[in-house]
Amino acid sequence: MIRIVFVLLLILLAFVALRKLRKAPAAVKARFLRYLLLTGGLVMLLLMGMTGWLGGLFALLGLVVAFLLRLLPSLLQNAPYLQQIWMAWQRSKQGQARHQEHPHASGKMTAAEAYEVLGLKIGASDPEIIQAHRRLMQKIHPDRGGSDYLAAKINLAKKTLLGR
Repeated sequence: MIRIVFVLLLILLAFVALRKLRKAPAAVKARFLRYLLLTGGLVMLLLMGMTGWLGGLFALLGLVVAFLLRLLPSLLQNAPYLQQIWMAWQRSKQGQARHQEHPHASGKMTAAEAYEVLGLKIGASDPEIIQAHRRLMQKIHPDRGGSDYLAAKINLAKKTLLGR
């Protein structure tokens, strides 16, 4: 009976918390989530200690530590490669942020820039512009693993040259 009341109380608290957090700013949501995870972890540790499951948790922790100790030599051996992968990932994240703040995001591009983006000579005909746009979009469309930034730039170049 006590368990049912406890579960119902938890459901009620979760409902109230979610209603209040729905319109809260992101910083408040993040702080609440950290608090909730910390409190939930401490409550779980307390419950596990009271029910006798804490020994199982320590056994699992020992297993994880033993696994990490066995894995440590290979991690250290491959540390330079792991660092290169990490740095490349960081650079790509910074590059994506930089592309989002590009000055052409306002939708303005000169005709000369548009011809350069599409790889055409100045004065190309409308069918040539459409064909160059289609050819480039087939190569770098975001659905095929391409860049959103480049696709937007190519679309902007076509729009600038065709006036649509």
